[in-house]
Amino acid sequence: MAVNPNEDTEFNDALRAHGIIPPLEKPPPSPSPPPSPTFSDILNDFTPSELREISEDAPDDETERMIAAYRQQRIAEERALDKKARFGRVYPIGRDDYTREVTEASKVDEEDDEEEQGTAVVCFLYKDGIPRSDRAFEHVRTLASRYPRTKFVSIVGDKCIPNLPDSRVPMFIVYKKGEIRNQILSWGADRERRIEGAFSRSVNMNVSLIVTWLENRARSLIIGNRCASPS
Repeated sequence: MAVNPNEDTEFNDALRAHGIIPPLEKPPPSPSPPPSPTFSDILNDFTPSELREISEDAPDDETERMIAAYRQQRIAEERALDKKARFGRVYPIGRDDYTREVTEASKVDEEDDEEEQGTAVVCFLYKDGIPRSDRAFEHVRTLASRYPRTKFVSIVGDKCIPNLPDSRVPMFIVYKKGEIRNQILSWGADRERRIEGAFSRSVNMNVSLIVTWLENRARSLIIGNRCASPS
């Protein structure tokens, strides 16, 4: 009679005790349950006005004080973010404005920025009448209002770079700390682009997010820091 070494029987236990068959493999450990959300995690889903209502219905004074303190913290954080929201729209520029509005503007640190990270500046090169450029401009306006800590500027492509072919627009040039961090050409030339769901919930759009979003949707030529700014 054939012995199934994987069966958990007294007979197999005796065989294992004498080393005739290998020991049973231990089952993999069960995955740990996800950690329970903290009090702050739960409160983070509510607005300050909702937190005020919740605190009024708190079961005891201690919980009411904790909710009230968290609400004041959230209000302070939102005020600080609002203070840093310096832009919020697309600023049209000319060629003569480029150095001041793009290169130099990207060197400006936010207030209380101890790390001196500078400002993210996205320069959008476009041309009216090209469908993909017109569509991209609408996306850029949406992003500018959504991420007011990032400066968005727009300029007609061949006014910025002489003799720029229409095939290269729309173009994005991303600056920070006075340097070009990335450049993307012909965005949307291969297929129509959308921005819905492109970003997680955030109040700030930094260079890495911009580049990630554009790269994931571009599949076009990406030029690194070798590019020189228009002169």
